[in-house]
Amino acid sequence: MGSHLTRKGDRFLANVQLPAEWPPLPNNIGKIRRIRAINGQIRHFRIEGEIIRKQSNSKRKIIVLQKMRFVEEDRIEFRFGYYMIGIKQRSRGKWVWGQFCLLIPKADLIALMQEAQRKKWFRISSVSDG
Repeated sequence: MGSHLTRKGDRFLANVQLPAEWPPLPNNIGKIRRIRAINGQIRHFRIEGEIIRKQSNSKRKIIVLQKMRFVEEDRIEFRFGYYMIGIKQRSRGKWVWGQFCLLIPKADLIALMQEAQRKKWFRISSVSDG
């Protein structure tokens, strides 16, 4: 789930030796992935773009916003995700894709949205009350 900061620090990481240098992040742009929908149907999507940002309050978490095109429907959707440096034996020192809900500081979310708007992924407009 990731490392959450507390006043006492992260007790889970107390005895974990983290690498001095991080490995390069995977490049997913252009790759086709598949997911199983809730009804069991397999759906394919191609990752058309990624915005990557180091999380401002974590030394080992990278936030990712992906622009994805679903192949079967030719439809664009967006996915938030994250990588963390693994600490378990099999993944120690490697980037591991986050498998749980992303928790993100407000400043990092705003920065991701501004970068997506700069790349013209979508247009952010204010909602009127009328």
